[in-house]
Formats: sequence, C-alpha cells, structure tokens
Amino acid sequence: MNPAGCSVLYLGPRSGTCLDRARALRRLGASVEHLDLRELLPASPWVDRWTWHVGGHWFGRRIDSGLQRVLGQRRFDVCHVDGGEWVTPQVVARLRRHARRIVNYNIDDPTGPRDGARFAAYRQAVPDYDLLVVVREENLPELRRLGARRCMRVFRSADEVSHAPRAVSALDRIAWGSDVLFLGSWFPDRGPFLLELIERGVPLTIRGPNWHKAPEWKRLQAHWAGGAIGGDDYARAIQCARVNLGLLSHDNRDRHTTRSLEIPALGGLLCAERTDEHERLYREGEEAVFWRDAKECAEVCAALLADEPRRDRLAQAGQRRYQRDGHHNERVMQRILRAALDEGPATVIEAAMHSEHA
Repeated sequence: MNPAGCSVLYLGPRSGTCLDRARALRRLGASVEHLDLRELLPASPWVDRWTWHVGGHWFGRRIDSGLQRVLGQRRFDVCHVDGGEWVTPQVVARLRRHARRIVNYNIDDPTGPRDGARFAAYRQAVPDYDLLVVVREENLPELRRLGARRCMRVFRSADEVSHAPRAVSALDRIAWGSDVLFLGSWFPDRGPFLLELIERGVPLTIRGPNWHKAPEWKRLQAHWAGGAIGGDDYARAIQCARVNLGLLSHDNRDRHTTRSLEIPALGGLLCAERTDEHERLYREGEEAVFWRDAKECAEVCAALLADEPRRDRLAQAGQRRYQRDGHHNERVMQRILRAALDEGPATVIEAAMHSEHA
C-alpha cells in the first residue's frame, strides 16, 4: 500500500522525536490519528516513577479502558506504537480490533539492562506485534527469544523539517556560540568524561537536563549553560558550535544516537566516540571525527579549534553524507509502514537492512 493512502493510529508522546516521526508520516500523505497514552493515565509523577522502577504493565487495564473509550468503532490500516512501555498483551488485543497491523518502533533498548522494569509490558507483548522495529543489532536475537514474529533493524534518523538548518544571525552566534558543545542529558558515565575534557583544557559548554545530579556538578557547573532545549534553539545551538560532541550511553548499548544524525543534518561538525556504527555512517577524518577516550577527544578538539577551514570541510562533507544515505524520518517511516503491511518473513526484512548499510 502507498503511504499516501494509509490510515495510521499513532501511539506515542506529542513531543520530541516521536512527534517528528508522526509528522513525517503526515508529510508522506498518511492519515494519522496521534494519541499520547500518557494522557490516559493520572497526571501524577508517581505514574512515571512506578513505570521506571516497577513496570508499565501495572497500568495496562487503565490504558485498555481508555482506548476503548477514545477509539469507539474506528478502524485503521496500521497502529504504530512508539515506545510501548504501557502496551501490554491485553492492550495489543484491544488495538487488534481497530487496526489491520500493529507495529512497534522503539529507539531505546527495551531488551537491555539500563531501563530496568520500564519495558516490562513491551517484553510481555513482543509475540503479539506484527512487526517490531529496533535500532540495535543486539535486540534482534533477544526479541526472537521472547517470541517475536517479525523484526526489523534500522538506523536512527533525523527529521527533514526539525533538523533543517536555520538562518543564523550575528546575534544568534553571540547567544548560542560555543567552542565545544555537548548537548544532552546527564548519565553517570558522562560526568567523569566531560570533567576530564575540562581538566585537559577543552573549552566546553554543556547543555541538557539533570546535570545537577552529577557527583562532579560543582566542577561542571561553570560550564553548564542551561537545561533541555528544542526547536529553533536546539538547531541554533548545534549550528553555532564549532565542534559538537556525540556521547553514547554505554548502559544503553549505544553505538550511535539520534545526535549522530541530527548534528550533520543541521550542518554541525560531529566529534563522536569511535564505534563500528559511527564508522559505517561517516568516513573518519573526512565526514566526522572520532575518538576512543577523553585524552584523544581533547587532542582532536584542540586540533579542530585551531583549523577553521578543516572544520568547515568536515561539517559540509558530513552533511552531504547524511543527505546521500537517507537517514531521514520520511524514508525510515515509509520503510516501516511498508514492512508492517507486508507479510514476508522477518529474515527478508533484516537482510534488506544489512545490505543497504553495508
């Protein structure tokens, strides 16, 4: 089926990359009904804490009754679940009454160790989905062991609209300019790394939430420029940075992140940890720069800050590579939608993913 003729029930937050993907489906011509399952639960922050520490499956009945009330008798070609921490087998059975196919796309690590009980419901419901889409190779055998029918692995993607370069004025460069920027949340392994960069003389700016939780906060605080940002602010912060750091969450088994695509999409220079997936996405030293530890990262940053023409060449080449390879939301969502409506075996889908990115 052509996406332009497809009706989609889209379940996920009305924010961030999830909202970007829903909008990408609309740009493809799909008719999208976007529901945020969190809105079917009490507004109390204890719901989120309980989900993370005990499991979202405890809220399955509440979600089921809410969907029954909201959906009525409506039918869709595809139900696209983004994340799925509250979607139990009972909820999937409810959705089956409203959609021909049910697909889950999860950019986190739902079968990994970091998020504890958060994805308990997801793991329970694995056999009930028609298609499960993940961004980590490790998830594929783990999903099969949980009884998955069909799996598909994709790289993350940036958005054609949200991550299109903005016009940047002289005032923007004053407001958002930085030498070396890390834009992202605090995780325990990131504090010591960034502190070592600072101690090695890197002129670092940090933006993102929860950095006050870092044991190193007193020494990092002078380099912190504010919490989470989005939209034009997010774009301009990346565009106005001479060097953009791409850090991973090792507990989340990251080998690339959404920043790995968003930074080059916006025309920023990506300076990221060296992994096999980063090396598949960009030619090292030509389209991005990589490092193995804080010492090498500090040396790479110093060399880049001293060579503006090279920074410009790398950033432009990285943007061209991103555009050429097509790690765009519209392309990824189109592939997912087509795969969801296809009844072919999972091995065919996986082989296609491997050959495309080899």
